[in-house]
Amino acid sequence: MRIGLTGSIATGKSTAAEMLKELDVPVIDADVISREIVEPGTPALEAIERTFGPEVIHPDGTLNREALGEIVFQNEDSRKELNGIIHPEVRRRMKEKAGALEAAGEPVVVLDIPLLFESGLEHMVDRIAVVYVPEALQKERLRTRNDYTEKEAEDRIQSQLSVETKKNKADIVIDNSGSLEETRRQIHRWVEQLKSE
Repeated sequence: MRIGLTGSIATGKSTAAEMLKELDVPVIDADVISREIVEPGTPALEAIERTFGPEVIHPDGTLNREALGEIVFQNEDSRKELNGIIHPEVRRRMKEKAGALEAAGEPVVVLDIPLLFESGLEHMVDRIAVVYVPEALQKERLRTRNDYTEKEAEDRIQSQLSVETKKNKADIVIDNSGSLEETRRQIHRWVEQLKSE
């Protein structure tokens, strides 16, 4: 069974993914793959430079994520262009890895996809788990974690589908607004249930 794990910025999806790994559930991380495909010399990085200009590349040939972020977080068209470069390659690699794990006999494989709904990737998974916190807590965590102004935090939250919408579309909701221990207990119960199906 393929489970899509998603959330919104600063809801704690990475924490949930780590807890799943602790329970020996394989997690394929879209963010890790999206970093691999933009390493120096890759076709995706060359396409990003052609599209957004040399200022998004560091002198050592690596991607300047901050410069690129400044462009795409404030411009919907630019964000779509970037996603058009990165997403097809990320999807291909995720499917490849999931297929290999399933062939090796893994009963549950988690695909950690931050923008699962925004990218229309529901078809890639059998069920969707959303890591949820209320939006006010999301904004507070984001400001604290990244030292963002109110506007910077708001821009980043608005660049994604709202966490409430994601919660309503989920098959499984992991409420991460309490303690880590409470989140861990929810994930443990959920994994036991999946493995018994």
